[in-house]
Order: sequence, then structure tokens, then C-alpha cells
Amino acid sequence: MRSRPNGATLANLQNVATRILIVDDEETILFALREYFTNFGYQVDCAREIEEAEALLAFVQYQVVMADLRLTGSHGAEGLEIIGYVRERCPWTRIILLTAYGSPEVEAEALRRGADAFLHKPKPLAEVARILVALAGVPS
Repeated sequence: MRSRPNGATLANLQNVATRILIVDDEETILFALREYFTNFGYQVDCAREIEEAEALLAFVQYQVVMADLRLTGSHGAEGLEIIGYVRERCPWTRIILLTAYGSPEVEAEALRRGADAFLHKPKPLAEVARILVALAGVPS
């Protein structure tokens, strides 16, 4: 049996339908995160643009949304918009904001808007998983 990052086994997750939305403009990041979390039994949807994320959020209930800060280039901050959208429509959903361009000011703004975690890229997948498991409340 595959062991999960928090010590739970895949068998422990059979009845847990933890659904994750990953929003990132980089296909390699989406692929890696989708494969990693799918292998541990999560249901994973991906979006490359804010509009796609909003469309999914309008019809699907996610336990966790993991979003990149910048989706449209070096000066974008769409991840902050996604936080606001999620908080307005799905207040129970946990939010992780990922970025390679973080600053204390951006982190403070993300947390002020309602992000539950602010992570700097690159971050080992096992560490991202540990944080996601803690936020999603998946039993170990």
C-alpha cells in the first residue's frame, strides 16, 4: 500500500473525497501536482486561467484550492483575485497560494484576503502535501 505524506495509507482515503483545484499557468507544474495528488487518491481538477478557475468553482465544491500568484506574466497577481472569489462563494474551502515572486507585502495581502497558506516556489511536493493534508483535515 502506498504511504501518504502524513502517514495515512491510500486505503484510509477510500471514503474521503477530497477534491482539489490547482490553478497555474505552467503546464509542468499542473502536471506534477495533478499526478502527485491523484496518486494519493485525491480528485484533482486543473485550470490555467482565472476564468477557467472561476467556471470550475461555480459548479464544483473543492476542499482545497491551490493557486499560483501570477497567471498572466511577470506583473500579474491573479492569485489574489482567486482568493477573493473563493472566499465570497466557498468560504469553507481552504486556499494555498504558491509563488516564486513572493514578498512580505504580497504574503500579508494574501493572508488578509483569506489565504490559509502562502508557499514559496520551489517547494518539495511532500511539504506541499503535508500542508494540504493539514488544511483539508484528512484523517491520518
